Amino acid sequence: MTEAGLVVVANRLPVDADADGGWRRSPGGLVTALEPVMQRAGGAWVGWPGTPDAEVEPFDFDGTRLIPVALSAEDVELYYEGFSNDTIWPLYHDVIAAPRYRRPWWEAYLRVNQRFADAAAEAAAEGATVWVQDYQLQLVPAMLRAARPDLTIGYFHHIPFPAYGLYSQLPWRRQVIEGLLGADVIGFQRVADAGNFARAVRRLFHYETKASGIRVPQPDGSVRLALAKAFPISIDAEAYIELAGREDILARSREIRASLGDPAHVLLGVDRLDYTKGIGHRLKAFGELLAEGRLSVQDATLVQVASPSRERVETYAHLRDEIELTVGRINGDVDTVGHTAIRYLHQAFPREEMVALYLAADVMLVTALRDGMNLVAKEYVASRTDNHGVLVLSEFAGAHDELGRALTVNPHDIEGLKDTIMRAIEMPPAEQRRRMRALRRRVREHDVEAWSRDFLDALAATRGESR
Repeated sequence: MTEAGLVVVANRLPVDADADGGWRRSPGGLVTALEPVMQRAGGAWVGWPGTPDAEVEPFDFDGTRLIPVALSAEDVELYYEGFSNDTIWPLYHDVIAAPRYRRPWWEAYLRVNQRFADAAAEAAAEGATVWVQDYQLQLVPAMLRAARPDLTIGYFHHIPFPAYGLYSQLPWRRQVIEGLLGADVIGFQRVADAGNFARAVRRLFHYETKASGIRVPQPDGSVRLALAKAFPISIDAEAYIELAGREDILARSREIRASLGDPAHVLLGVDRLDYTKGIGHRLKAFGELLAEGRLSVQDATLVQVASPSRERVETYAHLRDEIELTVGRINGDVDTVGHTAIRYLHQAFPREEMVALYLAADVMLVTALRDGMNLVAKEYVASRTDNHGVLVLSEFAGAHDELGRALTVNPHDIEGLKDTIMRAIEMPPAEQRRRMRALRRRVREHDVEAWSRDFLDALAATRGESR
């Protein structure tokens, strides 16, 4: 039995199985941020190992105890692909796609959340801190509190939390809020998300919500404070800065531009293939600029990286078809033998290649229709150690709250998006430097380590309150 002082609970373990039957660390900012904290605390990480029906015993990896939670193929279909990604994801992203409400999905979500909560309760030492991550596990905080009232419990919500008019559609709206209110600290990406959550609590439960916390009545008649607050997540900025200074990556960035035909302007989009990312809006705007003669295929190339995502969910299969048809149509209309308008890459790349792409790109297009944060925007900024390049950033991405020196766009306004792309392309180098210096200062000062420290400090401050 594990007796960990800090337990992280996430849908996935921080490792991936390799071809030799061993494990390798997963890429990602959350893993990077928590690794030193977990090692100092003798921590444990509870999560699914990533393979259906795999029975894996707990094991140690780089100073952290990893505790696998087994999911059957049916669990993955109903809890993960169903309720998490076909109900919660579209609902919480402003119903850009229609969410589906199916009772068997909800029942699987309940069942799997209990399994994660049971594993965390068993792993945690007396008085330990448990930090639950994201929308797949919204019921775990209350389940944990019922089983282990001695624990200090945090929850961080990585995606948006919707306005009550949308959230109220959810048939299980009360149960989800009750689940989240089991936490001592409930973290969100934006102040607006924390406000939406507090309004949902008031509408459904009539609890008092103040800056100091939400007053949650307890079965024994006492009141416990649950703090709902914004803790915007970030990246390991220094890792990107270091990569951007490597000569092999600088050489690769020059090679990328040469392979594109050395256009005067390289634009870049990097996204998971998801309907929330506004990829279609971006392609439409770029295609119209070419059709109108404001840009030419000889002078401007858009590189669009769309990494595969949830390919078994029907909505995503349709989205891929739409995007690839759009790319083919635009390229068919304007390409020449020597120049391609849109270089479309439906694949994932290692971090080194991404930094090379960031360095090769004059303009970074982040046109999300709704996004909890969007770390690509911060990765681009951190990588631009030369202080060149322009970030075009949707006002509907969480990163917009912090990166005020980016060029703001409403991606639904195609004419406005086109004008902003042209402004980015034509921006004088001196203005680029002024904007990029301010952006880089923000990303370096508020990196992922600062994010995890701020959240855990807030959680530690609640210890002993209202118990």
